[in-house]
Amino acid sequence: MVKEHISAGDNYKRLLDNNRKFVAKKLAEDPMFFHHLAKGQSPDFLWVGCSDSRVPANEITGTESGEIFVHRNVANIVDLTDMNFLSVLHYSVDVLKVRHIIVCGHYGCGGVLAAMGNTHIGVANHWLTHIKDVYNQNRVELESMVEEDERGRRLVELNVLQQVKNLAKIPHVQKAWKHRELQIHGWVYGLSDGILHDLDAMHDGLNDIDPIYRYDNL
Repeated sequence: MVKEHISAGDNYKRLLDNNRKFVAKKLAEDPMFFHHLAKGQSPDFLWVGCSDSRVPANEITGTESGEIFVHRNVANIVDLTDMNFLSVLHYSVDVLKVRHIIVCGHYGCGGVLAAMGNTHIGVANHWLTHIKDVYNQNRVELESMVEEDERGRRLVELNVLQQVKNLAKIPHVQKAWKHRELQIHGWVYGLSDGILHDLDAMHDGLNDIDPIYRYDNL
């Protein structure tokens, strides 16, 4: 993508201009669009994605405002001690009653690639320990791969699969399973082709979870 030649001081104004165009377009399609949108939201999907600017949830899924509730962080981690994430999960599952949770990573993820190395990059190292743990758990498979690019792509997938497993350990999710349908999915987005790849890692109940992680009194 070729960036427009706009001074740094004025660059942000392009966003405001684009917003006006967005509003005009929506109102031309439906004069009541924002009136209806302001009444509330009832999305079917919670998207747990990477903060990478190249992976915008609505754009790559062709969905409209109000259809996807979104949480994004570096390398799409499901951290069981992250109150920000847990608050999003609680609201989306217990209040909005989403029916699908999608963990979406992407090939070429900078966080995943950084976790494969030993360079200290600051505070992010603490966060990326989650991915290093995934690497360590799958070391035999990963180090059997000669090409670093292949190893990186596979670690992206393994990271998504681990985050799906982490979601299934959370009491809010298990409580929802006892009362209604809720599915967890693991996807990977290809930056080079724009395709979403389903890793066939769907969880929809306690049967997929090791008994030590199950809660009986929910």
